[in-house]
Amino acid sequence: MRYSSHVKPISYLKANAAEVLTQLASQREPLVITQNGEAKAVLMDIASFEETQETLALLKILAMGRQEIAAGKVKPVAEVVARLRAKNAAD
Repeated sequence: MRYSSHVKPISYLKANAAEVLTQLASQREPLVITQNGEAKAVLMDIASFEETQETLALLKILAMGRQEIAAGKVKPVAEVVARLRAKNAAD
């Protein structure tokens, strides 16, 4: 996705904050805010932000799993199931 069409100066944000928020919610596309011609911030609606955070959390979990596999910190499923069944039988 190209964000070049979604770039506004900070003065636009200051003058049109309510409109910008409405637009963010309806279009669900981030808006790049510039200051002195330089990109300084990205605004996005809360639903998109929450989705992004959930996605990042899942990716982090996957990365941690890969690291554990690479470090040999895994056990065969059959071994884990047998241990759980033995524990449940003892209770």
